[in-house]
Amino acid sequence: MSSSTSNPGTESAPARTSFWSDVAHALKGEQHDYTSERLNRAILLLAVPMVLEMLMESLFAVVDVFWVSRLGRDAVAVIGLTESVMSLIYAVAIGISFAATAIVARRIGEKDPERAARSAAQIVMLGMTIAAGLGVLFGWFAPDILRLMGASPAIVELGSDFARIMLGGNVTVFMIFLINAIFRGAGDAVLAMRTLWLANAFNIALGPCFIFGWGPFPELGVTGAAVATNIGRGIGVLYQLWHLAGHNSRVRVRLKHFLPDPEVLKTIVTTSGNGILQLVISTTSWVGLFKILSMFGSAALAGYTIGIRVILFALLPAFGISNAAATMVGQNLGAGKPERAERAVWTAAVYNMVFLGVVGLAFLVAAPQIARFFTSDTTVQPYAIGCLRTVSLGFVFWLWEIPLAWWLSTHAGLGARGVFIALTIAYSSLAVVSAVLFRRGKWKTKKV
Repeated sequence: MSSSTSNPGTESAPARTSFWSDVAHALKGEQHDYTSERLNRAILLLAVPMVLEMLMESLFAVVDVFWVSRLGRDAVAVIGLTESVMSLIYAVAIGISFAATAIVARRIGEKDPERAARSAAQIVMLGMTIAAGLGVLFGWFAPDILRLMGASPAIVELGSDFARIMLGGNVTVFMIFLINAIFRGAGDAVLAMRTLWLANAFNIALGPCFIFGWGPFPELGVTGAAVATNIGRGIGVLYQLWHLAGHNSRVRVRLKHFLPDPEVLKTIVTTSGNGILQLVISTTSWVGLFKILSMFGSAALAGYTIGIRVILFALLPAFGISNAAATMVGQNLGAGKPERAERAVWTAAVYNMVFLGVVGLAFLVAAPQIARFFTSDTTVQPYAIGCLRTVSLGFVFWLWEIPLAWWLSTHAGLGARGVFIALTIAYSSLAVVSAVLFRRGKWKTKKV
């Protein structure tokens, strides 16, 4: 269906279409005016490709651990420890991504594609600079970081190359996050989805080849998972850049847009600042949780890694719905429709509550079967089951989870299970506080 041609100052009321018809339109990559489409349909058109995009991103989390688990619990622990540190890089990338979606969506809502393109170029330039700096720093000190995380000498020896490649090559995932955020802000959710599908297809195909040395590929063990992941993501970034250069994208970036623009860069930094700070605090907590879990040995680390990656597999599609709401907010604020923006958020929140409630119930019931699918190690399975069941209870906060996890796991005598309980309590507290702050409505008048 073509985009609405109604007066931009009013909300159009197109003829109602069926759910599956809307899904089909959502996957075609057509352009729509999300400031005038019927609200539920607009969210669906954005959410379908965004959920599928996040589903592909979540596959990155489970495919590697599925194959690496065949190498033993120390190899799985390597992934868990490295990813906990990678989460700090993700925090910066996602924080800037929030700003990217908000700024580009606002420019598109204002019907100003030139400023949207300039903002996109500045975002890419800033992201590559930050990613390069973090890559050199974290990649160089990768073995020391593993030791600091409490890894045993055997795990450090096994995982140093994996950590170097993942941390040093973080530019691939950094760019995936940022450019997909630009696409989402512009309403090009299908391009973001296709990027992750392409990247993940290569990761799935190459992962076992590099890990086990299938065919002409070298047998690299756990390091092979890092090689496959970065090749897959790198191909995804090339695909993104091709579209960002003007191939079927609403935001068309040219070389002139990369000239440093202090005003735009300042807007990006100030808009992303609070988001980065919040995410760094929460992801530092993840690092702390793994540090605590390392006290209980590689079985606990491996079980937690399996459990949390399966949980992320379920959570990331929910982020897709949230991303749809973010695009709706940005474009409708740009079009001068703050009340419609607020309704979009609450609508998306209801969808997510239902979705996560169903997923949480599934994890409670099927946790043993899920754990056995990933590992036959009976010392690892109980930790994976405990993580799945306990954390899933908090689906439907983060600052205080570290002291809570430490107290529950040590002084309360709960061991590794105390960490899982802390996550549940932290999630639930954050949800309540976030809802209260959202209701205050100050975000409606914030300038970007």
